[in-house]
Amino acid sequence: MNDGRHVLVLPDRDAAEEVAQELADRFGVANEPQLVRDALAGEDDAEDAQWLVVVEDPAARLDPAALDDFAAEYEGWLEAPR
Repeated sequence: MNDGRHVLVLPDRDAAEEVAQELADRFGVANEPQLVRDALAGEDDAEDAQWLVVVEDPAARLDPAALDDFAAEYEGWLEAPR
């Protein structure tokens, strides 16, 4: 069950920032997505960090398959809901 939040996983900060900006244009996301650095387990080097773009979607109007395809354009993916 989706809790009204989508998490896109991107390979680097630049990709995450581009995705966050593009979400408003492509999907009409009104709220500013949250960018979160997700260091890989045991890694301190910033180069080994993935970046998460957290999109709030309380009305569940965003299509997860479309978001996954969109993230794939930036070598990322949509994290499966837990």
